[in-house]
Amino acid sequence: MSLFRLVPLAALCGCAVVASAQTAPIALAVDLTDAPRKILHATETIPVQPGPMTLVYPKWIPGEHAPDGPIDNQAGFVITANGQPVKWERDKVDMYAYHITVPAGAASLDIKMDFLVTAAASGFSAGASTSANLALLSWNEMLVYPDGAKASDVMITPSIKVPSGWNFGTALEATSKPQGNDVGFKTVSLEQLIDSPVLAGRWFREIPLAPEVSPKHFLDLAGDGPEDIDLSQEHIDQFSKLVRETGALYKSRHYASYHFLVTLSDQVSHFGLEHHQSSDDRVGEKTFVDDNQFIANGLLLPHEFTHSWNGKYRRPAGLATDNYQKPMEGDLLWVYEGLTEYLGDILAARCGIWAPSVYRDRLATVAGYLNDARPGRTWRDLQDTATMAQVLYYTGGPYDNYRRDTDYYDEGELLWLEIDLTIREKTNGKKNIDDFTAAFHGFGGNTGPKVVPYTFEDVVAGLNAVVPNDWAGFLHQRLDSNEFHAPEVAGIAALSGYKLTYTDKQNYWEQLMESQTGMVYAQFSLGLQVGGDGRVGDVIVGSLADKAGFGPGMHILAVNGRAFTGGLLHAAIKEATGKGPSIEFIVENTGYYKVIRLDYHDGEKYPQMERVSGTPARMDDILQPMTK
Repeated sequence: MSLFRLVPLAALCGCAVVASAQTAPIALAVDLTDAPRKILHATETIPVQPGPMTLVYPKWIPGEHAPDGPIDNQAGFVITANGQPVKWERDKVDMYAYHITVPAGAASLDIKMDFLVTAAASGFSAGASTSANLALLSWNEMLVYPDGAKASDVMITPSIKVPSGWNFGTALEATSKPQGNDVGFKTVSLEQLIDSPVLAGRWFREIPLAPEVSPKHFLDLAGDGPEDIDLSQEHIDQFSKLVRETGALYKSRHYASYHFLVTLSDQVSHFGLEHHQSSDDRVGEKTFVDDNQFIANGLLLPHEFTHSWNGKYRRPAGLATDNYQKPMEGDLLWVYEGLTEYLGDILAARCGIWAPSVYRDRLATVAGYLNDARPGRTWRDLQDTATMAQVLYYTGGPYDNYRRDTDYYDEGELLWLEIDLTIREKTNGKKNIDDFTAAFHGFGGNTGPKVVPYTFEDVVAGLNAVVPNDWAGFLHQRLDSNEFHAPEVAGIAALSGYKLTYTDKQNYWEQLMESQTGMVYAQFSLGLQVGGDGRVGDVIVGSLADKAGFGPGMHILAVNGRAFTGGLLHAAIKEATGKGPSIEFIVENTGYYKVIRLDYHDGEKYPQMERVSGTPARMDDILQPMTK
């Protein structure tokens, strides 16, 4: 279903373009045989007419919320027509545009290009990730298309060539069985192609999930070794449960089939990227065979799967652009990502990936950090973290607590938890967020992949349809707040049956994060986050450590006269409790040394969600599975 009216392209520029005049699909062939050597090859044939023309490389990639199409890793870009070279000239302002003149008598352009999977291309903004035994292909990296064309109108016939012995998974439909190492796919729109990555690997496994559910769901795994894809039946059952729980939650499905494309490797970047009919999930190589890593990454697949409904099917109007060159507006990312973070977390608990106690411990860590260790709230409100997402997405690091980055994820989760609790309280438990999602994300019933945009007013109307309230005022009060403490935390304490408190014992999630990252988290006591090597990762602005002169990047050499270890730092904080001695640090800063003393005696402090006796345990109700 078309959502945008196409302006005649001849009115936009005096160029011959494909768009609605396209007489034949673009042919795109990608060769992955050199993926282990960090280079991918593509050939593209575009039907054209003679005359001036502009080709563009995709810039704004859905789900990445930034103009980060990895054009800097494009190489070997050569255009020919009838066997003769066609000279291209890059636009002097838009680096993603190539101006050419199609010669007389040419009916098509033949384009060759390579993509270099360098270290720079392994980050979130560049989708291709490869190792000696696997590759993830993001089609947007391997093509150009006519400027001004609508992505849903440009038709492409794709194909791939994989290394010998490799298999692959994708939401695309093959036209026939692979011919040797080559496989062709059915013609699709450019929109659907870029929304359908391919995961290939030597060690590859496809597992059907919840076989009784229609449409069909598959867990496609590629690992660096055969042992990495040998997950237990328990985990398979949990992912099947996830499929069933989403059906109960959203009361709809908006895809012909769904593929979880899971890359299990320590040689590639780690993140997740959502698609309509699949998800690109990249985790450490032992994630599915190591219980701690499995729990630490437990949110990823539920989160990206939820995006099929919230983000892909229902999408903020400012992100629902009709091609990949138009700038996106991220002001509603607190819905797109925040609600997805919330629903993904509760789905992780409902399907058994997390025990309820794990959910509460993670929530405590998130709430504690946003409530008591995020001084940037006093100048940058939650709304601005979404509006400025295209800049903030790649920040993090030193003084991040003061700058803030993509807080619309975690604070967005707190916001939607408070909304859920408010609905439950106002309806005496008769309605909840499930009623909102079933109506809002199940709008139109089962459909194929398409985009149904929404506005702030649509969200407010959807909430009012569940229970009348001043939802607009409620949302603005939290989105625009510059209070030091996150206002959602107080609302959660009042309604959930649990409240945020602190204890001298680490909760499970804090212990897990320290074991997985090697960091020492002392932000709630001293105001420090320190690496296992003693390097200061961050200092909470306004904290005791900040006032004493600590700064990110400084190197703690010794604690109380002994060579630094994380264990010694924990011990020093404990020993200083009450009337103990000050904690003494020897610190190096760019070749200069000094002693810093912290007069701190309140012991270790870690967040937890404490049960409030005599109140309804609504948080426990939220985590109950919807299916047997």
